[in-house]
Amino acid sequence: MKFVIQRVTHASVTVVGNIVGSIGKGFMVLIGISGTDTRETADKMLHKLLGLRIFDDENGKTNLALADVGGELLLISQFTLYADCRKGFRPAFIKAGPPDMANELYEYIIAECEKQFHTEKGIFGADMKVELLNDGPFTIVLDSDQL
Repeated sequence: MKFVIQRVTHASVTVVGNIVGSIGKGFMVLIGISGTDTRETADKMLHKLLGLRIFDDENGKTNLALADVGGELLLISQFTLYADCRKGFRPAFIKAGPPDMANELYEYIIAECEKQFHTEKGIFGADMKVELLNDGPFTIVLDSDQL
């Protein structure tokens, strides 16, 4: 599983001209799910994501977590995080999880986040337009294979 986490001042996702998710200060997270991921993988990734201390404290140090700043989450499914570009110029996506399995895990991640934070989401499998103002810029890539 891969998360690309961007600290944002605001972010939104639009599908067919309609905003389907919008947040203020928080994290916009692109979520890639592989064919070998499980709920246990998701739990491990969520623990790290929700505990990240990358917001500035009163001294300007990155020392505060999402909960400390009343942050929000915008979660976007992104199978292209599993692009394999080693051969030629057209990426292969064979490591991305099958759609039914990946969607189930994506919905699980959303449900877990909603227990603690205001959480918005994109639409799985849709052509989405994502807008954000990256704060910093501050971007972190989490890979379950490296946790």
